[in-house]
Amino acid sequence: MALTKDEIKISYPLPVYNYKVEIAGVAIAFTEVSGLTIEYDTTTYIESQTASGIAGARRLYMPAQPKPVNITLKKGVVLTTSVATLYKWISAITINQVEKKDIYVRLCDEKGNAVISWKVINAFPTKLDAPSFDAKSNDAAIESMSLMADGVVIEEA
Repeated sequence: MALTKDEIKISYPLPVYNYKVEIAGVAIAFTEVSGLTIEYDTTTYIESQTASGIAGARRLYMPAQPKPVNITLKKGVVLTTSVATLYKWISAITINQVEKKDIYVRLCDEKGNAVISWKVINAFPTKLDAPSFDAKSNDAAIESMSLMADGVVIEEA
């Protein structure tokens, strides 16, 4: 039996190519986003023999502190956004002012409406890579920015 259009929408995974990135409310086109990870350190607790009554110590593993988020954003070099947005943001760190920004990565449906959003909280740049230059290539110049953040929250639209 064939699935209806509505059943397909809720049953099939969304494609990864249809997404939007917003840095502090400003939409910027990126070719690749990676590192949207929620991860925790773990702590090991070891019970003593007398406390547990078990011959030999018992180990308990528990989640601990959240790990910092390290994301990478890649995009083509565009004069109006590359220098004005990314370079100015990272260059502000050199004068000991860190401007932390929230970043949204929104996965969209076929109409361009956000379906799921990953909110990256309090992100700041740690690295800006210039494109690789090659006189024998006609590829677009791609720059890469690495960011560290406090965490990631997933929100449904």
